[in-house]
Amino acid sequence: MAYWLFKSEPLVWGWVDQVAKGDLGEEWDGVRNYQARNFMRDMEIGDLGFFYHSQKEKAVVGIVEVMAQAHPDSTTDDERWECVDIKAVKALKTPVTLDQIKAREELAEMVLVKNSRLSVQPVTNAEWDVVCQMGGL
Repeated sequence: MAYWLFKSEPLVWGWVDQVAKGDLGEEWDGVRNYQARNFMRDMEIGDLGFFYHSQKEKAVVGIVEVMAQAHPDSTTDDERWECVDIKAVKALKTPVTLDQIKAREELAEMVLVKNSRLSVQPVTNAEWDVVCQMGGL
C-alpha cells in the first residue's frame, strides 16, 4: 500500500463534500499538472491518502481511499488528463495544519513542505504515521 495527499480548496470541494459522496466516492478530477497526474497513475485501489484543505485553512482534515485506478478525466476531452476515484474513510480527530507539519523535524522532507503547490503528492510511511498521530488517530 502507498500513501498520498490530495489537496483541495474547501470552497470548491471540501471534506464535507467528499464525505457526502459516501461509498460511491468521486473522481479527483480537474488536475492539470503532469507530475500530479503521474502520481495518480501510480496509485492502486486501496491506497490511502490525506485529504488536505488548501487556501486559508491549510490542514489535513481526513483520510480517503483510492477506489478506482487512473482513468480518463471526465471533465475534459483531452486524453492527456487522467484521475482516480476516492472515497472518504474517516476524519482526523484534530486537523493537522501546515504550520504544525513544518514544525516537526521528521516531516522536513515531506513533499507538502517542499512543494506545497502540488495538488497530488506522495507521502512516505513514516510521514503518514506521524501525521496520523498528530491528528489523533
